[in-house]
Amino acid sequence: MRRQLLRFGHLVRLLRRLYPRGMELEVRHLRALCAIADTGSLHKAARQLGMSQPSLTTQLRRIENALGAELFSRERTGCRPTPLGRSVVSRARPLVSGMAALVAEARAATDPTGGPRLRIGSTASRALVGWLRRLRRRLPGTDISLQMDVSANALLRTVAAGQLDVAFVHEVEGCPLHVPEGLEARVLVEREPQFISMARDHPAAASPVVELADLAGDRWMVDPTVDGEWDGLRRVLGAAGLNPPVLHGDYLTAASLIAVGEAVAPCQPTSRPREDMAIRPLRDDPLAVRLLLFSRPGPTADGASMGAQVYPDLEEAYREAALGATDYRLWLTRNKSPLLHAPAL
Repeated sequence: MRRQLLRFGHLVRLLRRLYPRGMELEVRHLRALCAIADTGSLHKAARQLGMSQPSLTTQLRRIENALGAELFSRERTGCRPTPLGRSVVSRARPLVSGMAALVAEARAATDPTGGPRLRIGSTASRALVGWLRRLRRRLPGTDISLQMDVSANALLRTVAAGQLDVAFVHEVEGCPLHVPEGLEARVLVEREPQFISMARDHPAAASPVVELADLAGDRWMVDPTVDGEWDGLRRVLGAAGLNPPVLHGDYLTAASLIAVGEAVAPCQPTSRPREDMAIRPLRDDPLAVRLLLFSRPGPTADGASMGAQVYPDLEEAYREAALGATDYRLWLTRNKSPLLHAPAL
């Protein structure tokens, strides 16, 4: 870790020599640059960092003004690193990871409890509650913490940095995750179909399976901060020759608009219908994700990796959530899924 700190100091000194107007760079500045490069968007990066987009834009402008050159080119489709930006980010990335690992190690060393810990990261999932319940029952006395994030890529970086033990995430079909080197992956579900949520009185809700063409006149809503979500939906709609109006927003807001017929939106098949909302599968399942559990390799005190220890509980929890959702259970029956007959996926 001392070497990481020396390299950070070297990078700062180098930038100051190259750009005499240099500012006092801090780890938070490097973390912001890495987030912008990883997400390709100031909006996504700001959400990942827990700050507002205007604040991040101002911070980036100050960094670039201090260095005397642009680090990112602003384009209609997002932000792309300039040649200098790529150079700075490539040097900053291992330093940010190293500093995160240093903080995690320091906190672990000063942990007053000294007991076992399990740090879980997850994107949104109906299986999460059942997974935590099983883990707490099987691992009494373990301090189990949970970190939620809309960005699967952000969670994977946190696992790689040693700040999380495992991360349960989804990967949108056609939009591969950026997996840090060295992480161990377990596939929970190779292809989970994404259903559509719509108002209970929507004409398409009368059918057990919905055609994309039946939703051509609807406004669609998607959260662009969820990695791959907007790109995956745009690809599917484009392949079907559809170009409907799209709203960008969080899914909590989406639920309110969907219930009154103002929008439709993709949703997890394990979602439970409400009195004012229907959940239906799409014909031929054009929208899908892959469900994955990531961890760092290497045995724990019990001889198995952390991922191997917690994976069976996740399998059981997912099966419980899947079979408890009526529309998904019907889909599983039509597709003769092994989920109906076996305790494991």
